[in-house]
Amino acid sequence: MLDRITALEREVRNLRGRAQMRPALNQVLNGDVVIGEGGQLIAQTPAGQRTFIVGQTREGDWGVGLGREDGTAALTVGDDVLSNAQMIRMWSRDPDAPDRIIVMDDAYSGRFLGRPSMPIPMQPTAGQSTSNTETTTAWTGASRLMNAVLYAAFETFTPAGVTADVQFEDGEGVVDSWVANTSNGWTVRQITKPVRGDFMNHINYRLKHSVRSGTGSIRTNCLGVYTRNTFTPSEAP
Repeated sequence: MLDRITALEREVRNLRGRAQMRPALNQVLNGDVVIGEGGQLIAQTPAGQRTFIVGQTREGDWGVGLGREDGTAALTVGDDVLSNAQMIRMWSRDPDAPDRIIVMDDAYSGRFLGRPSMPIPMQPTAGQSTSNTETTTAWTGASRLMNAVLYAAFETFTPAGVTADVQFEDGEGVVDSWVANTSNGWTVRQITKPVRGDFMNHINYRLKHSVRSGTGSIRTNCLGVYTRNTFTPSEAP
């Protein structure tokens, strides 16, 4: 009887010891780890610099962030000024400009790229200078739509006593039209409008002009055409 009692006591001590032992909490072998109702999962360097964050951000949205060892952001999803936008942003690693975003989707138009801006190459035609009263193509160009906003700038020379009609077109029709009437000088026109078309659509562009009144030769120069991200909600297509 004493031997049996001694054996039982030994088994109770073993069971008690095992109950106090905790498995190493450094692996998840099966099942999910859930972070809900606030909070974040954070990985950081011994110096306290965060290199990975997932969960609810300080802005109130839910996002993911990858950081560098120096504490600057590298890639983020969410964590932006619009808590419902969930923008994807890649950040500069220039130590003098760590807050500069070099790649992102658009804040106000979710189907377009925000940065980088995309240049639209324009080529002059033989009609860049003309004295014709009929509409003549002066510049042509084409691109695939990547950004939500179209910017274009042109300048038209009209000699004394001459005015000119100028218009800029895309695949949908006239984007903008104006009258160049600076006496013996240049009329500059800048255009900023939402694009007309969907992401990755091929778009043709044409700048056309003609003599409206007077006699003489007009000339239109292309100062630049590109697409960019939206700055305000009203710029979204």
